Amino acid sequence: MPLAAAAAAVAACPSPIGLTRPLCRIEAHPRRRRRFRSEASSSASAPAPAAVDEGGGAGPCPVVRFDMADFTVADRVNVGLHGRSDEMIFEATVCDPSSELYGSTVVLRQLKSLQAKRRGRRALEVLKKLARRQMMYHSYALQVHGYIAPCNAVEEEDVPLVLVHGYHGSHSLRHWLQLSDWLPTLEATLALDEEQVRRVGDDSVGGPAVTRQLRLIRILMRDLLIGVNYLHSHGLAHTELRLENVHVSPIDKHVKVGILGNAADFHDNDPSSSTTAINNDRRKMMIAFDMRCVGFIMAKMVLRELMDSSTFFKFKSFLTKGNDPSCLREFLLPTLCQNSTSGNIGLQMLDRQWGAGWNLLALLLATKPEERISCVDALRHPFLCGPKWRINPSANLIRWSLGSTAVRMAEDYIYGHHQRRRLAYFVELMEVLNPNLRTQNWIHLLPGRWRLLYCTGRHIGLTLRQPSPRVLISDVYLTVSSESVDPVFSLTSDTGFRIMPESNWPHDKSGTEGLLSVTTSARIAAGRIYIKEQDSEESRVTSSRSSRRYLHGKWGKVSQMKELPSSLPTVSIAAMDEIDVSMSCNSSLNVNSAQNVLQEIRTQTPPEMFDLSKIVCGTYIDARLMILRGVNGSALLFTRANPTSDP
Repeated sequence: MPLAAAAAAVAACPSPIGLTRPLCRIEAHPRRRRRFRSEASSSASAPAPAAVDEGGGAGPCPVVRFDMADFTVADRVNVGLHGRSDEMIFEATVCDPSSELYGSTVVLRQLKSLQAKRRGRRALEVLKKLARRQMMYHSYALQVHGYIAPCNAVEEEDVPLVLVHGYHGSHSLRHWLQLSDWLPTLEATLALDEEQVRRVGDDSVGGPAVTRQLRLIRILMRDLLIGVNYLHSHGLAHTELRLENVHVSPIDKHVKVGILGNAADFHDNDPSSSTTAINNDRRKMMIAFDMRCVGFIMAKMVLRELMDSSTFFKFKSFLTKGNDPSCLREFLLPTLCQNSTSGNIGLQMLDRQWGAGWNLLALLLATKPEERISCVDALRHPFLCGPKWRINPSANLIRWSLGSTAVRMAEDYIYGHHQRRRLAYFVELMEVLNPNLRTQNWIHLLPGRWRLLYCTGRHIGLTLRQPSPRVLISDVYLTVSSESVDPVFSLTSDTGFRIMPESNWPHDKSGTEGLLSVTTSARIAAGRIYIKEQDSEESRVTSSRSSRRYLHGKWGKVSQMKELPSSLPTVSIAAMDEIDVSMSCNSSLNVNSAQNVLQEIRTQTPPEMFDLSKIVCGTYIDARLMILRGVNGSALLFTRANPTSDP
């Protein structure tokens, strides 16, 4: 065939994604020659040709059409290459000497169904769209080199389309994490040195297992977020971010976000609905969906228990039911602590930096899409920034840190004088920085089940006493349920206890279990708690010292107050009905024994939990923590306990 006729035939034949393949690039770039093969006739079922983007930054079209003769197909496939039921995966080596990929290993992904071929064509379209910034694309996305398909068989069911894409090792990120020695193996793959760790604000390598794992997760998460943000900045959402679709390249040490076969445009192409408002809402929803997927990836990387399908199903169901993700720690705590004697590594990582990891996880998995964090803000989050980077935390993050620190200290259960004083300080500071001051906020957040963590009043235990019987208190809950009238709530206090044998109780904690329940109704109204009660010189000096204590230093960024006000807004809680007390026990007790057990329970628990009328006001509340004040001035710190707290 003459050269002119061959050129005309190739130019007339459309590619599977509807792009004309120019021959001029062969002459323009003789040293970077790629082979294009095509048939002389085109099918009517092929998509309509689109104009080739010849912008100055785009360069030549990166989509290459290969033949099967260009590859030597391997007789086996690594387990880390993930495929769907309508796909077949092959490993191959490029054997065409004229190809830029000569000698390199690639993956041939055979797409059999129409839906699979639609995903393949979409991946090629996205490749064309991202060609303007090929360096970023190659660094953070799984590179698609081209395709194999007859020109007239793109839409036919019985003739598959084969995608040719990059090979980045034998494991997806999921398979990396399932290895028994995944931590040292990934560290060796990424060749972590001081230069590498500077990317996450660190300056050292090695250290304890928690530090090493946290450093590695920071590197992986930052790379993943940069890649996802690259897509979002180009008007695309990945929509299929999973551990199986994420690969770690041992060559350039970057995380690849997978084939973009299901990538969706932010802007709807439907002319009837392509308004600015609709496109803006679509963009926000799709970004929020990707961020939720990133949250699931982070949860599985940090908490290895979630790699189990049944545990992850319960974790996901917890969120699907509308529970606030800020309560995830309380929900997962029984699972994370049941098989660990020395402390769960994932729990320790998320608890570091005043619970910053739980905060980032809650922002990624927020129930409302508009409340989810963006990629850029996530990259600035303290959990993903090393100790050498200075971070200015937001007011919400400082409140979160205060609450998380108070919870951790209360869980230690070793209440020395300095710990009690520090816990009281955190409680008072949280009250000053209460974000929900209006009564309507309390009416919305108050209903639910709350677990008592700490009381600033008197603490009486079993160690220095010899009571009879020996009663061990397990958990104390306060359940608040809304009645027909909004400001009226039903309050129920449930105290679990165990009657232990008197002879060997320090070593044998088994015994008869029981439950003490106290129920009443209360009305919620606006109120105030007064900090300054006198207008004397001594009072003013004390107030000035308190202002410096609470509002200076790191906490001064949260509140704009120069000094503490004379009073703080609260909600008053006034009991309306008589108190109903009931006690149940798994074994029968006579009247005298039951009275002794009841007296011992009252001795060990705060008086406000037995006589609910002694709770006079609420001073702090958010989605996960609440502080109530008793008539004697003691503060009760609660954390929200979900109905399905045991996963």
